[in-house]
Amino acid sequence: MEHAIEINNVSHLFKQHRALDGITFNVAPQSLHGFVGPNGAGKTTTLKLICTLLKPQMGKIRVFDHDVRNNVKAIRRRIGYMPDHFSMYRQMTVFEYLDFFGAAYGFTLKERNRIVGDVLALTDMDGRKDDFIQGLSRGMQQRVSLARVLVNDPDLLLLDEPASGLDPRARIELMEILRELRRMGKTIFISSHILSELAELCDSVTIIDRGKTKYSGPMEGLLDQATETPTYRIRIDLPAEDVETALSQVPGLISVEPLEGRSDMRIKIDPALTDSNQVLAAIIAQGHTVINFGRDQRHLNEAFMDLTERGVRN
Repeated sequence: MEHAIEINNVSHLFKQHRALDGITFNVAPQSLHGFVGPNGAGKTTTLKLICTLLKPQMGKIRVFDHDVRNNVKAIRRRIGYMPDHFSMYRQMTVFEYLDFFGAAYGFTLKERNRIVGDVLALTDMDGRKDDFIQGLSRGMQQRVSLARVLVNDPDLLLLDEPASGLDPRARIELMEILRELRRMGKTIFISSHILSELAELCDSVTIIDRGKTKYSGPMEGLLDQATETPTYRIRIDLPAEDVETALSQVPGLISVEPLEGRSDMRIKIDPALTDSNQVLAAIIAQGHTVINFGRDQRHLNEAFMDLTERGVRN
């Protein structure tokens, strides 16, 4: 099976500082893969290696089966890279900016008009195409930068902290655009230092710290690693005082904990006796409607802290 990204035992040094120390992980095609670590963990260095801005000093990196040392042009045709700090030609309008990059890729005027229209529609910026970039909010500029990354229709998007500095609404809207791009068949590799930010977005995640791979695999696997006792949050159509009674009939239930100030409950189950599907089936069989149900994100943060030595840095 061809991987979108294959990284095998890669190390990289800057003078005496070891930015990466033997990291290894793979990214499946058409996946939304989170790349998470504390500040200074080596995320940006890894992204620059993948997109051929740096060459690995030790180890191997392949992108769609192309080696980053020997197939630079082939790789660059298939990727789009959005750095964490992006520079923009602020005296240009949005359309002029995107048209400029279309011309740099060698598209004809007719092709550029179609491509720019498509990426503006995809990023919901078609109504701002005549606005000058310098007058846009950071969230709008972030969308323009993402639209620029899409001009060459890349198969792989490499996004370095794309939600940094965005307000909550802009962050949610950006995440929805990324979901749509994934539905279109793009592979999205997105770095962040906030794991919970990517929990509902990504299907897989790699965590690094001090240049080492701490975890790489499905998001569910990380949740399972966080605690031996699976923990969920649930809300059903009952007054809060009746929820515990209803849930007590569920086989394999260990505990029910009301969450202060909310109608949600935190439940723990015995994985040897039941699983989440059986819990839901038992509740529904009692005639109740499940309004919300999912893994408890508290344990996701605990797993991240444990894997990164609870923030203790040299």
